[in-house]
Amino acid sequence: MQISYHGHSVVKIKTNGRTILIDPFINGNGKTDLKVDNEQPDVILLTHGHNDHVGDTVELAKKNNALVVAPNELADYLGWQGCNVHNMHIGGAHQFEFGKVKFTQAFHGSSYVTEKNEIIYTGMPAGILFTAEGKTIYHAGDTALFGDMELIGKRHPIDIAFLPIGDNFTMGPEDAAYAVSLLKPKIVVPIHYNTFPPIAQDPNKFAKLVEDAEVQILSAGEFVNH
Repeated sequence: MQISYHGHSVVKIKTNGRTILIDPFINGNGKTDLKVDNEQPDVILLTHGHNDHVGDTVELAKKNNALVVAPNELADYLGWQGCNVHNMHIGGAHQFEFGKVKFTQAFHGSSYVTEKNEIIYTGMPAGILFTAEGKTIYHAGDTALFGDMELIGKRHPIDIAFLPIGDNFTMGPEDAAYAVSLLKPKIVVPIHYNTFPPIAQDPNKFAKLVEDAEVQILSAGEFVNH
């Protein structure tokens, strides 16, 4: 399994002969190394409907006939845009050929803003537990700190956690470090920071606050060492 980070909240996983993109915000993302024309995902996993997470999903999905797995209302909306979708919701899990996907709760919002400045409600935001090849990856999406992260960690031993640290819209470094103490992952990668001025953060500050987990601070295009 290859797991790489590509700026903001974009994560790529290659496993079981498939390429999976999580929250593929590429165009407009000054921190990514990816280009839409070069990407050929088989699967796209989405945490919530905000534009900086849905990103280029529609174009990528249509061009590559990729399966889009998303919370129910967001999946419905993307299905209406011509995407091949699989609807899920918080607490639900599904075993796909490429791995197991389970959605967890997240405390945030979820809506998509169209080119006409229409706000489309896209249901509840979520985190994602992805399990394949004997490893469990937790992508928290955009979220505040919440106590049931401890339950998530107890129910699903986590090998690699991707946690937002940008503050302002999500957890900041202090809350994210406390989240690590609840989730107890083996490895944690900070995400969702430094893309825009309101979420400017020093990831080393986060790393110094974390205890009992290996922190890997990755630049766009770098792989998780696991």
